[in-house]
Amino acid sequence: MRHGVSGRKLNRTTSHRLAMFRNMVTSLLDHERIYTTLPKAKEMRRWAEWMITLGKRGDLHARRQALSVIREKGVVHKVFEDLAARFQNRAGGYTRIVKVGFRRGDSAPMCLLELTEAGTAEKSKKKGGKTQAKKEAKAKPAAAKAKKAPVENPEE
Repeated sequence: MRHGVSGRKLNRTTSHRLAMFRNMVTSLLDHERIYTTLPKAKEMRRWAEWMITLGKRGDLHARRQALSVIREKGVVHKVFEDLAARFQNRAGGYTRIVKVGFRRGDSAPMCLLELTEAGTAEKSKKKGGKTQAKKEAKAKPAAAKAKKAPVENPEE
């Protein structure tokens, strides 16, 4: 019976499993999106949310705990500076699992594991930039006409 046993073994030894999850959490926090199997993604949620919670704490002990799991110092810096600020007002639920079908070779269920607010900031910047550029482009001819009108009137 599995009473009180947490975590999935995924047919791996302990050292292999821990190394795999350390690599995966580093990749997820670096790229903000990874493509993996569904059982791995469900287990990865725990690790990723723990790292972001450490980033939100922000103290030295939390940074050292994150460095013991995440393999790159640059990614730890990103978690503590960028991701902690992005998820400051959210109390958990930093990741999203989107099922994308089955792998061709062994029919394993595949999914996309991503950070929830990953694309929202980028999309709003892009949309804001495009609409702002369009508004400026429309405003330029009107401004040019307005500038020409006072210049033409004194010559008459």
